[in-house]
Amino acid sequence: MTALAILGGVALTGCGGPETPRAETLAPPGSPSPAGPSPGRASPASPSAGSPSPAASAPDRAEKPPTLAPGPAGLTPVFERRAPAPSPGRNDKVVALTFDADMTADQGPRAEAGEHFDNPGLISLLRRSKVPATVFMTGRWAEEYPSQARSIGTDPLFEIANHSYSHYAFSTPCYGLPTVEEGEMRGEVERAFDAIRATGARQVVPYFRFPGGCYDDASRKALAPTGVTAVQWDVVSGDAFATDADAVAQQVLDGVEPGSLVVMHCTRSAAPVTEEAVRQVVPALRERGYRFVKVSELMRG
Repeated sequence: MTALAILGGVALTGCGGPETPRAETLAPPGSPSPAGPSPGRASPASPSAGSPSPAASAPDRAEKPPTLAPGPAGLTPVFERRAPAPSPGRNDKVVALTFDADMTADQGPRAEAGEHFDNPGLISLLRRSKVPATVFMTGRWAEEYPSQARSIGTDPLFEIANHSYSHYAFSTPCYGLPTVEEGEMRGEVERAFDAIRATGARQVVPYFRFPGGCYDDASRKALAPTGVTAVQWDVVSGDAFATDADAVAQQVLDGVEPGSLVVMHCTRSAAPVTEEAVRQVVPALRERGYRFVKVSELMRG
């Protein structure tokens, strides 16, 4: 399960920045540009959303990322999938690819020893293929790779969301992860946003993914003051610790439906076949008529 944040003592991590372009076999995108906003349940983002990039398109400059209204008793809302409402003249077969950069608070020594918690090749592939994506980044990862975080967070193709500072669990049990105390949960989110923005990233959205995907009403209540929308998924790629790219790609292709939200990872150490799987998934979904959108576009509907 890709949501697995830790297995056999190895934490799942990583994303990356630019690299030298390589020859690419993916066909150029033939799908229309992402549709503009339409009315829905989403509401304007809280001030924690950050400022959009000057390089963004006019609609991006004019609008803040949408968020969902709080749930019952003011609990942090949870978004998993949205099937877009039919609209004449618009391609409604959309899918959002998301990638977790979940370096934990105690992995600095492993990075110093040479372990790669990034995957520049994957980010470069998304850029060359013109695939929008949302990266859920921990604050600790942003501190370890500030130039890569800034590169991702200043590219209008991407947006950075919050994956906590330490990648510790917000409810238990959660795959053996250490647990954040309830009184520290809000600080985990705020500290991560601070670390991400300190890199110079501007495309920062008010979304949060619980480490391991583990949450309960207590954690949703604790995060309510931050104004974030929690983002889960409906398609598990299975890329965590996978060694068969074909199997990962097929699992994604079998699960995707219009409005799906796919969870993947971008690390060379714990998800080594993700780049190759994406290289297969992108043209296959485009052949089926899908276009790729960021979570903010999917949530907007």
